[in-house]
Amino acid sequence: MSTPQEPHAPEGSIVAELEAMTPEQRAEREAEVAEVVAPDREIAVEVGDTLLQMENVTMRFGGLVALDDVSFDIRRGEILGLIGPNGAGKTTCFNALTGVYRPTSGRVLLEGAPLGRRQRFQITQLGIARTFQNIRLFSEMTALENVVVGTDARHKTSVMGALFRVPRHTREEKQAIERAMALLEFVGIADRAADKARNLPYGYQRRLEIARALATEPKLLCLDEPAAGFNPAEKDNLMGLIRKIRDDGYTVLLIEHDMRLVMGVTDRIVVLEFGKKIAEGLPAEIRDNPAVVAAYLGVPDDDDAS
Repeated sequence: MSTPQEPHAPEGSIVAELEAMTPEQRAEREAEVAEVVAPDREIAVEVGDTLLQMENVTMRFGGLVALDDVSFDIRRGEILGLIGPNGAGKTTCFNALTGVYRPTSGRVLLEGAPLGRRQRFQITQLGIARTFQNIRLFSEMTALENVVVGTDARHKTSVMGALFRVPRHTREEKQAIERAMALLEFVGIADRAADKARNLPYGYQRRLEIARALATEPKLLCLDEPAAGFNPAEKDNLMGLIRKIRDDGYTVLLIEHDMRLVMGVTDRIVVLEFGKKIAEGLPAEIRDNPAVVAAYLGVPDDDDAS
């Protein structure tokens, strides 16, 4: 993986530029950014068709069954929520489909092809990107550099080509910086492009991790509790960002504990309890499902129900 050569962006220039724009100019600018950010990848399935399948996946760790014969699909162009109480197996499920774990039995298929025993970097190259519950950024690199690293998953220049700075490497490097800046603007933190990641506010770090994942041009973006630690206003802003990501052509898998956020942003929901799938359906169906109420939301007391 080649290291970007000190990309620079004038601090505050994007913010000043946006503030000086009329509403019409800002809308035009947002359309231009969306065009740069939109995934430029061939996807074998049409919108609404199955993009990824979890097929009878079981994960055992010694005598512990973390996932028990779990099956569901993710359709291209949707936001799918994966919920359940603590210990339900949500993160294990994430890890199984992103290559951190290999299923004990069952399989994961992307566009109909099994992921098999591929390494994590190969799964990223195939088109599955993720964020983490605990933020994992390159703390001493700038926000822009963090996103440029994500673009490297799509680069074709060899190590030797990067060392000798062949024309392809120079071209890819320039395109990476332009795309990284567009992604920072897309997630709303372009004004901090030149700041080190460790100096960013917590909410900006969350958005930076999403921008870096988007830089890999994923077919499926997996978000692991992206609202953790957010206040209500920040959660509302995050809901808007997730919808914008979907509207820009991405498919999203979301793990989140905040039920208001899940119900407000997802198209469908899968519910796990003790490693088993107990429900799947539209948000309204899940909200009224007795098994979900009992397992996840809690059963109201008789006094409360009267």
